[in-house]
Amino acid sequence: MKRLDQKVAIITGGARGIGFTTASIFAREGAQVIIWDISREAGEAAAQKLRAEKLPVTFREVNVTRLVDVQAAAREVHAQYGRIDILINNAGITRDARLVKMSPEEWQQVIDVNLTGVFNCTKAVADYMIEQNYGRIINASSVVGLYGNFGQSNYVATKAGVIGMTKVWARELGRKGITVNAVAPGFIATEMIETVPEKVLNMVVEKTPVNRLGQPEDIANAYLFLASEEAGFISGTVLSVDGGMTV
Repeated sequence: MKRLDQKVAIITGGARGIGFTTASIFAREGAQVIIWDISREAGEAAAQKLRAEKLPVTFREVNVTRLVDVQAAAREVHAQYGRIDILINNAGITRDARLVKMSPEEWQQVIDVNLTGVFNCTKAVADYMIEQNYGRIINASSVVGLYGNFGQSNYVATKAGVIGMTKVWARELGRKGITVNAVAPGFIATEMIETVPEKVLNMVVEKTPVNRLGQPEDIANAYLFLASEEAGFISGTVLSVDGGMTV
């Protein structure tokens, strides 16, 4: 039996990178996967690619910063499949700048997607999970949410906030059969770090005991474990997936 047989999983930011890899792995493990992403072109291409491999994946264009949109999308999922079992709050953006250079717009954009977006999506699915007395909510934090990072006041604030919300929701929803956990990736080889200078990336690798950057599969497999039945007694935790960087 596959690890996610008969489960219905929503993955935000599922059109690219970690989200796309997660969608692929979850579908191969038996889940019906619904990709939520703000990019229609990328989302449709991602879903089409996975369906070409006969994987059960659909796409809906969703702006996670708009609660009304998210609630409508959640209603559609529940109406079509009768349940929502897993939510992977994976969508995120960066707008890096030092404090003295960061504009209010750059601050707010990251807060809206990375923090408010997680709140909106979780709020939209929570009632369905409560009704069925089962759910797995996994939130994307970051190593920088635990330890900070130069030039990322906005991003760090959101990823630290996600950890706080994870712990609150684990307390609030645990008696309803719902676990809530966070994953804190280190530096992962995705589009998000393409703008990082090679010299900096080499320094990161040197400081990482396993001596490499992470791959999207490293994070997707952590999501998979926390979404599976094997993790049924794990809630309110932050799983660092960073190659030992923070040891």
